[in-house]
Amino acid sequence: MLALIRLILMALALVIISVCSVIFCLFRPFHRNNVYHAARFLGKTSRLLGLEVELRIPEHIRQVSPAVYICNHQNSYDIFTLSNAVLPGTVSIGKKSLKWIPFFGQMYWLTGNILIDRKNTNKAMNTIAVTAQKIKEKQLSVWLFPEGTRSNGRGVLPFKTGAFRTAMQANVPIIPVCASEQHDKIDLNRWDNGKLIIEFMEPIFLDGMTKEDLRTVTNETRDKMIEKIAQINKEAAS
Repeated sequence: MLALIRLILMALALVIISVCSVIFCLFRPFHRNNVYHAARFLGKTSRLLGLEVELRIPEHIRQVSPAVYICNHQNSYDIFTLSNAVLPGTVSIGKKSLKWIPFFGQMYWLTGNILIDRKNTNKAMNTIAVTAQKIKEKQLSVWLFPEGTRSNGRGVLPFKTGAFRTAMQANVPIIPVCASEQHDKIDLNRWDNGKLIIEFMEPIFLDGMTKEDLRTVTNETRDKMIEKIAQINKEAAS
């Protein structure tokens, strides 16, 4: 019964937040801070999951902008949990098909997120150049999931290099963001589902690197994130 109530409340919250955000965005469509404001309210719904979210962002990291944020992508709850970590001036990159989802899709588009056609390789490649240009022109930060898909309990999947190529073209740093594991730890029928820790790591500057270096840096960053996630998993469980 608790699970059903939670699902209904989460669905209602998502619709209400989406509708209110769309109305808000009609007065300033695609503004650089629209995503941040919508994310503030989406993040509050993590309480409906019975989760306490602990956000760890060193003050000096907040001053690094613009940047490309990369985070481990776990499951569909990420929209409610990771939203707590979205900083001002940040947008995300998502599938073009998202804009057809009732209410949420229109919010996702009008808030200024970047939509790509993943089925079209040429357009996807061009998105890197377009995104890098938007970062430079509008001083935007971009949030990306380098795994490319949800892991659903399979650990941290191999990283693609797109986020790193985007950061290199835009001449901005990569900032890894690590979220403790949620898989099989959220029981909607349980009142208290414990703590989720989201921690920002030190920026990675790509100055002077060649394209050949990117794969090495990508793999090394993944290894560091796996190590950090293991650490915060222990802290979240204590």
